[in-house]
Amino acid sequence: MKRKLQSLAVLLILGAVKLPVEQAATQHLRAVGLLSAPLDLSLRESFGQMSFAAALGGLRSLIASITYLRAYHEWEHINWGKVDSLFQLTTSLQPRYANYWDEAAWHMAYNAASSYLHNQELNPAVRGKLYHDHIERGVAILNEGLRYLPNDARLWNALAEIYERRVHDPKKAAECYLEVHRISKNPRYIRFAGYQYAQTSDPALWRKGYELLKVGYDNGQRTPSLIDVLKTLEERLGIPLMQRIPDVRPKLQNRQGEVGPAR
Repeated sequence: MKRKLQSLAVLLILGAVKLPVEQAATQHLRAVGLLSAPLDLSLRESFGQMSFAAALGGLRSLIASITYLRAYHEWEHINWGKVDSLFQLTTSLQPRYANYWDEAAWHMAYNAASSYLHNQELNPAVRGKLYHDHIERGVAILNEGLRYLPNDARLWNALAEIYERRVHDPKKAAECYLEVHRISKNPRYIRFAGYQYAQTSDPALWRKGYELLKVGYDNGQRTPSLIDVLKTLEERLGIPLMQRIPDVRPKLQNRQGEVGPAR
């Protein structure tokens, strides 16, 4: 009996010494993205016992594929609430897979929002609210995805496009395009940001847009849309004539007097 107690004591001591080491190693692996965080209770409640056990057994990717396919099925049946909830499960299981975040946001900000906006069975005020609510939901999904993938150019670009095309917030769109450029080093996103700053009502941002677009011009970019926007900003900012670009303003088809890019 005494020997058994001594053996038990040794095991307990070894366990106490080993536990902090294992916890530190686990935290490090999660920090560098090699190990996912444990599923929380709310997620466990969303699954059956077998599915949850499989997720703990390392089959998160498989279950995420299943919930993704179920979301696609609900999309075909225009069931936006279930599409959203199933994508929440999918992204929770695979938070570092950008495609899931991108598609989840696209369904909400574009498909669901437009579906509600054009639903003639709803009161116009209700349609408008649901439209804006689902655009905001798309933005929230991408922001959540960027918590896990802060350097993913695809997610930043998707967020920029929602701010540009759905929210109509050119300042935020420009900031997101600059993030895409930071990550991808593709100069076209500098131009996109410049176009967006040019559409704001803030002269300070006009100046910033002018400087971004002028960099492209000085590096040999001579597209009609870029020249057109630069000429407009020169007038708005009162750039001295001797400092303006020498190009003649191009005649753009269907020009309606507002600054906007032809990419």
